Formats: sequence, C-alpha cells, structure tokens
Amino acid sequence: QVQLVESGGGLVQAGDSLRLSCAASGLTFSTYNLGWFRQGPGNGREFVAAITSSGGSTLYSDSVKGRFTISRVNAKNTVYLQMNSLKAEDTAVYSCAANPQAYPLNSDPTFYYYWGQGTQVTVSS
Repeated sequence: QVQLVESGGGLVQAGDSLRLSCAASGLTFSTYNLGWFRQGPGNGREFVAAITSSGGSTLYSDSVKGRFTISRVNAKNTVYLQMNSLKAEDTAVYSCAANPQAYPLNSDPTFYYYWGQGTQVTVSS
C-alpha cells in the first residue's frame, strides 16, 4: 500500500519561510518523480514544483520560481519543499504526488499516480 504523508504546514506571516516534507512508503521511491501541488480556497489544483527520480532536474511554476525549492533524499524516502518569502496568495493545501520515472517531468496532475492527503499552509498578510 503506497502512502505519501505531508507535514510541516502551518500559519505564518508574509515574508516568512516554511519547509514541507513528504514521506513515502510502499513504493520504490528512487524510481518515481515527485511533485508538489496546491489548492487554494475556491481554486483548482495548481502545480508548484517537481523533481526527477534522481533529483537531477527540477521544474517550477512561474508563481513560485525563485522563492521555492524542491529537493529529495532518496535514502529517507522523503521529498521537501522549501518555501521562502511567502505571500498571502501562497495560502493553500499542499499535496505531494508521485509518478513513475518513465514519464517526463511535468506539471500535469493526470500523470501522477499517487497522492498524499495534504498539509495546510496559511500565510497572513
């Protein structure tokens, strides 16, 4: 049974930083690309960032590029999202997702097989 469990969300002020973690189990972690997505109040699911199975390549949405950093430690079956200079518009439920490395790195959620339940990030202005 595959599980992706996010943690690290919370309530912060604009300009603060947070680091989200996503711990995976039940899959061969090093053979999956990982992505972070978010869904804000009244909004659809939005791509945030993705990283290849080896960690050698990353992809970011324009809205977070330069502020967020995705990384992974395969030995710990964990992917991270370091979020700096947070803005009120970053408020959302953040979820991690996994897709097999055979697929190219991409922002399309339909390519992702497994999803976590999400962690709430609230940024007050």
